[in-house]
Amino acid sequence: MYNFFFVFSPASVILSLRPPLSQRPMEKMKKFKRRLSLTLRGSQTIDESLSELAEQMTIEENSSKDNGQSLSVCVCDLNKRLSLPADIRIPDGYLQKLQLSSPPFDQPLSRRSRRASLSEIGFGKLETYIKLDKLGEGTYATVFKGRSKLTDNLVALKEIRLEHEEGAPCTAIREVSLLKDLKHANIVTLHDIVHTEKSLTLVFEYLDKDLKQYMDDCGNIMSMHNVKIFLFQILRGLAYCHRRKVLHRDLKPQNLLINERGELKLADFGLARAKSVPTKTYSNEVVTLWYRPPDVLLGSSEYSTQIDMWGVGCIFYEMAAGRPLFPGSTVEDELHLIFRLLGTPIEENWPGITSNEEFKSYNFPKYKPQPFINHAPRLDTEGIELLLSFLRYESKKRISADESMKHSYFKSLGVRVHALPENISIFTLKDVQLQRDPGYRNSSYPETGNSKNRRQSMLF
Repeated sequence: MYNFFFVFSPASVILSLRPPLSQRPMEKMKKFKRRLSLTLRGSQTIDESLSELAEQMTIEENSSKDNGQSLSVCVCDLNKRLSLPADIRIPDGYLQKLQLSSPPFDQPLSRRSRRASLSEIGFGKLETYIKLDKLGEGTYATVFKGRSKLTDNLVALKEIRLEHEEGAPCTAIREVSLLKDLKHANIVTLHDIVHTEKSLTLVFEYLDKDLKQYMDDCGNIMSMHNVKIFLFQILRGLAYCHRRKVLHRDLKPQNLLINERGELKLADFGLARAKSVPTKTYSNEVVTLWYRPPDVLLGSSEYSTQIDMWGVGCIFYEMAAGRPLFPGSTVEDELHLIFRLLGTPIEENWPGITSNEEFKSYNFPKYKPQPFINHAPRLDTEGIELLLSFLRYESKKRISADESMKHSYFKSLGVRVHALPENISIFTLKDVQLQRDPGYRNSSYPETGNSKNRRQSMLF
């Protein structure tokens, strides 16, 4: 399904066969578009849905004429059939044109007709979106706050530059390929894709802030009730990904976005992987250092969904304690902080560790594990038990996202949160609501250099 991850030019291509420098940008763009089209293949796009609707309307119209009836189609019917936002603005006369321009039902629509139907509504066009503010800039992409002319809603515009080296579009292709199939209340929604000769723009739903900014606004003193609600939402979105064999691989507070209602959504799938890809080895240069599990820090490139669970534990602690759990500056420093708190690993709790060459080369002191209650006094017994379940040295012993949601720590949320459809927010339940955080600031402090850097990491 995701074999395109591994479709690269053969290393044996002879240099003299490459196109002239003047032609390379065009060749690169063609190659990128081919890869993007492969990415989008296999799932129904909006223009394909429109085409199917046009065919169905033609069939219904012919049937109605035979029965002496007239066919009436409204915008709400169009939105319902295409799963479009209820507040989308369909251009005047579009429904009539859709009916009049539809070919007879026994003739297939051309690719040009399908693209035209999408374009007429406004999808895939840069002019459909108004840039408002620049939110941040990275090596390959710039994120803008914007507004959609179709819905008048705010959006986040992730503009990826394509004139850089080959590696730049790869993360974009991963993100598009995964997000088009991940539809969940706790995963950021990809609304549209706009590609031109020089850039690829991903149009996301707009959320007000990330979890790091939220914690800053609380003075790093969050209500423990809110900690529980945010953690449950992280696990809910992650469980959905893991059931589909998708690993996020870059969990950190900056990649967890929150709206005014308190809905938390997983974002930035640029490093994500589909585990269904037929390979066992992955890069070990993933996950921000503070949230990286020790097996990956020690060079392991054979991992599964458990890589994400260690990061969940680190984020859980950070919300509860108001500070990062393992803020290491280097790999060695990170491992040292982990072992000093959890104890230096031994064969009993991490089989094979004593024969790991990298582990032996560091020659760590033999630390004993410390009582966690001394480091997270606001967590109750059940909370500490769950936290330690995330932070197991042996990756296969870490609790899964699905199992975590059933833990007694979440008992106070009730049983109905487990029965909600995947696309429904937990806040539709009256007894699940955020509380006012003890350290909440009515107005955020002016952005410091650090907070600006945090914003730049959002959606990168």
